[in-house]
Amino acid sequence: MTASRPPGGSVFLVEDETMIRMMVAEMLMDLGYRIAGEAGDVDEALRLVETVDFDIALLDVNVNGKVVTPVARAIAARKRPFIFATGYGTQGMPEEFRGRPALQKPFQMETLARMIEAALKNAMA
Repeated sequence: MTASRPPGGSVFLVEDETMIRMMVAEMLMDLGYRIAGEAGDVDEALRLVETVDFDIALLDVNVNGKVVTPVARAIAARKRPFIFATGYGTQGMPEEFRGRPALQKPFQMETLARMIEAALKNAMA
């Protein structure tokens, strides 16, 4: 691993609330991750998921009233790990992805760090 690459690599962040996206991006950078790309809506996220190189994605479940399922499918097709972030609990999760890791909003930086580390470790296994 080179010194210029953060220990956890890069994160693709999908969150429609600008202030929350900025706060989460700052948390991720404080944890040593690089933000590979950010999207505030599903269409933008679908475009970026095909062109941005990332190690893991953090996806808001409800993005401007749309469920993020198409983005999750595209990320799964690229065989990249992802974590959902939701304020709705497990019942708000896309049914086909209910077994995936999910952060309950609001979350602490330590919880975010543990969840990402676990998802990256499981992806390598």
